[in-house]
Amino acid sequence: MGHGHDHLHDHSHATAAGGDLPEALDLSIPAAELAPSDASRRRFLLGAGLLGAGAAASVLAQPGAAEAAGLPHTHDPVGGGTAKGGFRFLAGDHHIHTQYSSDAQYRVLDQAQKGHAYGLDWLVITDHGSATHAKIGVDKVNPDIVKTRSALPELLTFQGLEWNIPAAEHATVFVHPGRNEVDVLKRFENAYDGSMLPSTNTAAQNEALAIAGIQFLGEQVRKRKIDGALFFANHPARRGIDSPHEIRNWRDADPTVAVGFEGAPGHQAAGIPAPNGRGGARGYYDNNPSAASFAGYPLESYRTWGGFDWMTATVGGLWDSLLAEGKAWWITVNSDSHVNYLDQTGRGPGSDFDANGKYNDPVYTGTINTQAGDFWPGYYGRTNVGASSFSYKAVMDGLRAGRVWVDHGRLIKGLDARVRVTGDRRGHTGTPLGGVLRVKRGTSTELVLDIDLQDIPNWAGFVAALKRVDVIVGTVTGPVTDKDTFTTPNTRVVKSFEVTRTSGRISFTYDLGRLDKPFYLRVRGTDGNRTQPGLLGTAVDPYGPQLDVVGSADPWGDLWFYTNPIWVLPR
Repeated sequence: MGHGHDHLHDHSHATAAGGDLPEALDLSIPAAELAPSDASRRRFLLGAGLLGAGAAASVLAQPGAAEAAGLPHTHDPVGGGTAKGGFRFLAGDHHIHTQYSSDAQYRVLDQAQKGHAYGLDWLVITDHGSATHAKIGVDKVNPDIVKTRSALPELLTFQGLEWNIPAAEHATVFVHPGRNEVDVLKRFENAYDGSMLPSTNTAAQNEALAIAGIQFLGEQVRKRKIDGALFFANHPARRGIDSPHEIRNWRDADPTVAVGFEGAPGHQAAGIPAPNGRGGARGYYDNNPSAASFAGYPLESYRTWGGFDWMTATVGGLWDSLLAEGKAWWITVNSDSHVNYLDQTGRGPGSDFDANGKYNDPVYTGTINTQAGDFWPGYYGRTNVGASSFSYKAVMDGLRAGRVWVDHGRLIKGLDARVRVTGDRRGHTGTPLGGVLRVKRGTSTELVLDIDLQDIPNWAGFVAALKRVDVIVGTVTGPVTDKDTFTTPNTRVVKSFEVTRTSGRISFTYDLGRLDKPFYLRVRGTDGNRTQPGLLGTAVDPYGPQLDVVGSADPWGDLWFYTNPIWVLPR
């Protein structure tokens, strides 16, 4: 359902942790054991600062940095030929709770069946990290996940957990299925979960432990214990405690593991106005600064904007400040499903969560729950991943590479965005989402965007209508001197396309000009129902998402899609 088309093409030689690293890049292999060609390649990469500490912190560094980091990249296609390979977009959700979470209730199979029925191809079970979960839950949930994989082979079901990041908010951590998936998650949670740490720890000690936890996951991949591990920070602006320097440090700790954050939180049903809903804030973003919050964040950061997190929704804001550094950092959307809107079940009677690490299976109550804040997985938000095949590895590789676009309420059916040398019309050429196109200075490039408009109703029962598409472009400025920077000066909406058609495919081409300085671009679109000038002013974002008002924030009345970025850099 709604997977777009198998027609995106990548020129990537991605070698990041989803598969085996080339031996030259795998620092766990001693130099003495390398073939001479690999040894010389490693010496070159180390000398260029592209391996070891801080490696891959940027797509800039030197020519070849993206390649050395295992990021998708292309060279100037003119004269060089282009690799071909189609992608299939697989919809998923990496943030879902079950009866193994103290504040949730459903079986793994309930969430998986519903997620698949609502159009998902993959999902991640992420019960909360806690003493009970570390002791009991990681082991106990695994047989349910394994059974679900057998019962629903057409759905990829990953095991993960929601990590209490030391000194910060929460994150999804998940691993490639395999014989060590439970062992690695259990060791990770026992050593690094914030709920398990001494209360006497300082903030600096906890921040260092968060970095160490991400590095631990990368080591498990390099030691071949697991075939991949990924980290996404969840609801990053909800409480103001994920400071900009922490986000940068997570990514730099291991860019093959720490790859992004939620561009929009789950809990979107919490905004449905009373009396039909709880009349709260989308995402439960109804907080104010606390002593633990980063003091620099404005009050507007504690609310959603068109359902999206302030870090993502603000053009020229925190996400853009990372992209302008050349940091590969991606956005997703998820359900964060715990207890779902309009459901008619409750926790099984006689449950003892502390003793058993789970609630008994849900039972029918006959009461319609209008106060729940969540939707079933796939019901409202989708993370669409460009995958080379239907497999666990392909989904992880697509996420790691940033071949991802996200939407709410099935706003569009499919999307294909790429940047190419102007006029290069050899098939579907160009660099896809998450990629890096390297061309000579002075070369003209263009964005080619194909969008399949929605023609089937969403789960609220109406056909969403796309009204406007915005192209956002930012200059790449390189590393910031202050790691707590959360704005960037040269990112803005450069073009808006009004959409008048209501069905079929629309195609836009936008001339990006001759390359005189490195830049990136990203794309968003909206049904146009609620807009206001962006926080950094009309010259930056004349028609951005509107601030969501607590108590009057119907998630179906305001729909957006966002893509991840593409970079264009001189070679």
